[in-house]
Order: sequence, then C-alpha cells, then structure tokens
Amino acid sequence: MELISASLCDFAADYQGKLCVLGAFDTIGAKQYPAVHPQCSIALRLLLREEDRGPHRLQVFFINPDGHYLIPAGQSPNIDFDVPPLPPESFFLSRNFVLHFQGLPLPQPGQYEIRILIDDRAISTLPLQFVQVKEVS
Repeated sequence: MELISASLCDFAADYQGKLCVLGAFDTIGAKQYPAVHPQCSIALRLLLREEDRGPHRLQVFFINPDGHYLIPAGQSPNIDFDVPPLPPESFFLSRNFVLHFQGLPLPQPGQYEIRILIDDRAISTLPLQFVQVKEVS
C-alpha cells in the first residue's frame, strides 16, 4: 500500500474516482489565540496492490507541538476499508479518502503535524503551523 498524495486543503471531493482538491495549505494564521479554523479537509489517495487485499484501518491525527492529540483520539476519524481482489486486467487499484473537519481548534501558535496511519503504522505526516498575524493598519 502506497500513499500517492496527501493534502490539507480548504475542500476536497472524490468525483468518480478522481481526487479533487481545492486550496491546499500548510499554514493557518490568526490575529489572536486561542482561535478556531472553520473548515478544512484532508485529501488522500492510496495505491493498492494484490498483496494489500483484506481489511484495513485508516486513522488521521492532528498532533500539537508537545506530541499530544489536538483533537481527542476518540474524536479523530477511523475509517475501516477493505481492499478487494484486483481484476485480472489491473496491475493496481487506487482509492481516495476525503476527511472533512469543522471547528478545528487553534490553541496557540506553533508547529503541528497531521499524522496518517494505516493499520496502526504511520505512513506519512503533513506539516502544519499556526502563526500569529498582525492586524493591518
């Protein structure tokens, strides 16, 4: 199993097997903290091969600068999925996953990360930073 792409973005959708991503980013600015980011999405595309057949679990965690969960582990998405046998004419399959988040808490400026796991094994991390922005006068 291989992660082909992973993005934090304003919005994403799976449109007939095509992963549509709008507004990819890695930085969120706020004038004051704590703050809340109204909405964002994580878009993932996996490459699946015959040896990946069977049940799997996808997990995504936002991790704060201290290494703790930004969103409690029980409230973070867990997606169980199954990889079917490949059709005889195929060499691989791809599968998109789109996770939407509303009201993402921004407790303080700092360097955060988004940790992506398959079957309890980290397969990727995405950098994320919350920064203090100055008011324009």
